[in-house]
Amino acid sequence: MSGKRKILVTNALPYANGSLHLGHMVGYIQADIWVRLQKMLGNTCLYICGSDCHGTPIMIQAEKLGIAPETLIENMRQDHEKDFADFHIGFDNYYTTHSQENRQLVETIFKRHMNAGNIVKRTIKQLYDPVKNMFLPDRYIKGECPNCGAKDQYGDNCEVCGATYLPTDLKNPFSTLSGVQPVEKESEHYFFKLQNYEDFLKQWTRRGHLQAQVTNKLDEWFNDGLREWDISRDAPYFGFAIPGEKNKYFYVWLDAPVGYMASFLNLCERNKDLRFEDFWGPESQAELYHFIGKDIIYFHALFWPAMLHGAQFRTPSAIFANGFLTIDGQKMSKSRGTFIKARTYLQNLNPEYLRYYFAAKLSDRIEDLDIHFDDFTQRINSDLVGKFINIASRCASFINKHFGGKLSARCAEQLLYDDFANAGDSISECFQNMEYSHAVRQIMALADRANQYVDEKKPWALIKDANKQQEVHDVCSMGINLFRILMIYLKPVLPQTAGQAESFLRVPPLQWQDKNKPLLDHPIHEFQPLIHRIDPKQIEAMKMAAKQDIEKSTAQASAPTVEPVQTKEKEFISIDDFNKIDLRIAQVLEAESVEGADKLLRLKVDLGSETRQIFAGIKSSYQPEQLIGRQVVIVANLAPRKMRFGLSEGMVIVASGSEDGRLYIVSPENGAQPGMKVK
Repeated sequence: MSGKRKILVTNALPYANGSLHLGHMVGYIQADIWVRLQKMLGNTCLYICGSDCHGTPIMIQAEKLGIAPETLIENMRQDHEKDFADFHIGFDNYYTTHSQENRQLVETIFKRHMNAGNIVKRTIKQLYDPVKNMFLPDRYIKGECPNCGAKDQYGDNCEVCGATYLPTDLKNPFSTLSGVQPVEKESEHYFFKLQNYEDFLKQWTRRGHLQAQVTNKLDEWFNDGLREWDISRDAPYFGFAIPGEKNKYFYVWLDAPVGYMASFLNLCERNKDLRFEDFWGPESQAELYHFIGKDIIYFHALFWPAMLHGAQFRTPSAIFANGFLTIDGQKMSKSRGTFIKARTYLQNLNPEYLRYYFAAKLSDRIEDLDIHFDDFTQRINSDLVGKFINIASRCASFINKHFGGKLSARCAEQLLYDDFANAGDSISECFQNMEYSHAVRQIMALADRANQYVDEKKPWALIKDANKQQEVHDVCSMGINLFRILMIYLKPVLPQTAGQAESFLRVPPLQWQDKNKPLLDHPIHEFQPLIHRIDPKQIEAMKMAAKQDIEKSTAQASAPTVEPVQTKEKEFISIDDFNKIDLRIAQVLEAESVEGADKLLRLKVDLGSETRQIFAGIKSSYQPEQLIGRQVVIVANLAPRKMRFGLSEGMVIVASGSEDGRLYIVSPENGAQPGMKVK
């Protein structure tokens, strides 16, 4: 294998239960720019990724869509891969964690840690949903933070105060799947003894493998003490079964990072020049870099190195974390209409606009990156079109029209050319150190100098003097050569534009070292516009499309659930069973929407001798004002159910099954009175 360095780069694996959005693209564009630079420098740099395909959310989403999990993850893998390709993310391999390679590697790592005494089994108490008949993952439990009391917090950490805790520590917990209060139930689980690697991790995290901000954060976790990590989950679960177990599965976060190794192993199986051990073996001399979002630092900076080291695999050379994406200074939000899918952007705007904008704002620190679309438009139109592309467009017309489409045989401004070429070392260093914004500022400063050079020479005036023709040829050829150097520096950011520029310049793919030698006595093609200005109407069209995406997804999420038809023989109940159900006439006194619930209405009903509160999932078919004063039939002896919104003291009887999905309230004839029993 050729190249000065051998490098393997991975990106965080996108979860295969939904579409990519612009927030996802920050880390992938950051990594892709870095990889493209390494390849231009002549290094062997392989870039891999794949879909993260296991876990409860995958199982639930597939069930909701009425398809097999395998179908869902394959559909998502194809969608993600197309989005990445259209954003010019140049993976050498894009694979999946639901693969035999991943299963093989996960089992190997698990067995090695078992044999080393790093994994133990013990019985624990977990929260269980009695309606869904399943143990609830942390993210499907909400309640009040045990530390600060904040409501509506997930079962593993508080987004208000940052505290981490066990789901059983939550106050007033409820299942986000059914709304019921979960019950505690015992189950035997496997635990990884992370504390066995505390000394190793304290040393590893301080050896330059992490950004300073991450190292400082890890010190807090070390001070709190490393805890054992639950690496198993109970059925039902979509994932890899633990060898020797019937109803136990590997937790998704155990096999997800192993997906990096599996993707590379798959690449090795297809490229016999690659050896897995050269990049993942304990004696590997290759460089290994992970690009991730800041929300998954804990897994990558603690669990992952410990898992690798203890299973006799090499650890990462470095882990680079990026911040979140905000739009107009706020988190991406469906309610505010600022949640923009990757595909929605691609249908309206050039992907290289976003690549450049991100590069112009990314630094080596873990900072959130903000898109303000007025600034976005101005920066693209000013920097890329007004400065960079303008150099080629204004000079090429003279070369094509007056000099037969061929550049001058001499470099008339060697000192200026050398300044541009020498700047490449600093620009390359900035890119390699993740200081992309510094690199872009240097490039645009050079673009200003190139335009200033052309402005001072005024070829449009010189061309009128027959004695100045050679000077015009030299000036415009110099302008084209300065443009070429800038294109070399921007190629990692703008690979598609670079390809078009290479065609215009009639040169092979540009490499970083090409900056050192100008094109002399060289033919070029006629110039064609490489990048167009952004019309503000394009931005508005994208925002409108994003809003429509949100409305569509909200409508789908709030649609009533239709249970599949059962093919088994019907089960009958006896008259005694039916007599246990107390159906009563009730009159609706109050009705209102429930904040935070797509389907529910809160009803206050009169039962004659008492009033009750009932939460009914009929919002898709009835407006609150339609129900006030109306008589309904309710199940009066249904056990009260504690929901996150309050206590529901009954159930409204409705009919369903129409083609349009509408629900129909069952109402008595005129003359019925509240409290009457339905027989």
